[in-house]
Amino acid sequence: MRTIRHATKIVGVLLTATVMQACSDGYDAPSAPTDVARNGATAAAAAPRILRAIGASGTISDDVAQLQGLLGATLNATPDGADPNGRREINWDAVPPALTNTDAFPGDFFNATDPAAPAGRKRGAIFTTAGTGLRVSDNDFNDVNPTYGAQFNFFSPVRTFSSVGSNVLDVLFQVPGTDTPALVNGFGAIFSDVDRVLTTKLEYYDASNRRIGVVFAPRRTDANGHSVAGIVYTDKVVARVRMTLGNAALGPNESSTRDAVIVDDFLYGEPRAR
Repeated sequence: MRTIRHATKIVGVLLTATVMQACSDGYDAPSAPTDVARNGATAAAAAPRILRAIGASGTISDDVAQLQGLLGATLNATPDGADPNGRREINWDAVPPALTNTDAFPGDFFNATDPAAPAGRKRGAIFTTAGTGLRVSDNDFNDVNPTYGAQFNFFSPVRTFSSVGSNVLDVLFQVPGTDTPALVNGFGAIFSDVDRVLTTKLEYYDASNRRIGVVFAPRRTDANGHSVAGIVYTDKVVARVRMTLGNAALGPNESSTRDAVIVDDFLYGEPRAR
């Protein structure tokens, strides 16, 4: 599957915007019955304008590149965000061994406020979960469950990420290297092993904690098992993103009704103060 450009390629996108607006922004209204039911969003005069929603599985490199370009052509690597219209990325490989394969990964690792912290740790993203912790893995979580090594695959080598004790986690944005709340123009993520439709999703919230959009990650379509999903807005309006990974938390027990999902790269616009 490729980027959402035609009705047959839309997979479970729910947006707080009119379908007419969505069509004018470069992709068509959904045609599959399930998608029609899920996409019946009501019009909201004050709803943020969506530039593009992307959902794809299989060979996703071109779709990831499109998402990067929409979020910001420049990849900012310094805390001051040299390009205010650039983007940030997290691929987990800056995480040291001491914080890998443990449930104690700190949620503020990628927005250190200590002036002496390396620039790579000042990316303006904070992670929280109602579960028992957060975990970065360098073995596709094979040490959590020996079936996961064959089930999951990294997109960018080699580390991947998940919440622990819950399949839900939140991403909050701050001005890189500070405690100042921030907004971004969009967010996307790469998922591994999405087996069920309309389960793994990203929900977008503005500074008033109003949900302004939802996108579902498409089901895997090839042996690599990668999916990408994201929404980009015309303005910086996103204060928080809630991620739901499958329908169950990672763990030692597996069954045909459990769909465990992990994530790899995060992509988002340069955080700017609210």
